[in-house]
Amino acid sequence: MKIKFLLTALICSAVGFAQSVNDYKAVIIPLKYDFIKTENQYRLATLTKSNLLKAGFTAYYTNEELPAGYADRCDLLYIDVKKDNAFLVTKLFVEFKDCYGKVIYTSETGKSREKEYEVAYRESLDNAFVSIANLHYKYSGKSPVTPSRAVTAETLPAVNTTAPVQTAVVSTPAVNVSDPNLLYAQPTENGYQLIDKTPKVVMKLFKTSRADSFIAVKDGIQGSLNAKDNQWYFEYYQNDKLVSEKVSVKF
Repeated sequence: MKIKFLLTALICSAVGFAQSVNDYKAVIIPLKYDFIKTENQYRLATLTKSNLLKAGFTAYYTNEELPAGYADRCDLLYIDVKKDNAFLVTKLFVEFKDCYGKVIYTSETGKSREKEYEVAYRESLDNAFVSIANLHYKYSGKSPVTPSRAVTAETLPAVNTTAPVQTAVVSTPAVNVSDPNLLYAQPTENGYQLIDKTPKVVMKLFKTSRADSFIAVKDGIQGSLNAKDNQWYFEYYQNDKLVSEKVSVKF
């Protein structure tokens, strides 16, 4: 009887876990994964989007302008493709994360014994997406409620909701215009988008009640952009560790 109860509980848990992706409107795709050297190398970003669309998801690249109705980043999933190191076998698996970096779903590992990288990656990714297609994704229309979101709401200090939101940056850190990595801020409805000289959208900023701090999204990772020590820093959590990256911005 105990074994039967345990199996039932595990099945219910697995179903609930799989169904959680249905609470998200769309998926954001980075142009580069950690195991490749350049954007869309081996057409992996293109293949990711193609597989997502086949599985029923709405998907956008991280540098695409999102349509109206997608302003809340926590209504979106952020996809990442990971590579398992293996001898003579290419292994890829897919992770869906929420806006706080919490893993919502991990696919089965796709495998390929092909020697050519582009062929092996395509076959491995297609095989990994078999388990994702089996989720039968359909947007539920509900706002996602995740443990990390709830914890963040509880642990953040209280904010005076009656205080007006700052509409412009004050006390802007010094800008080195000769910096080749300098980003330029373009105003948007809810904040700014930071573009490089290409021009390409590198990061999106969303206003908070403080002029020296923004909610920031870069390559599907959500964190914050904060001014301190006369410099901007993009800060986020990776593997439960705080990462702080210096960013040169001209507003």
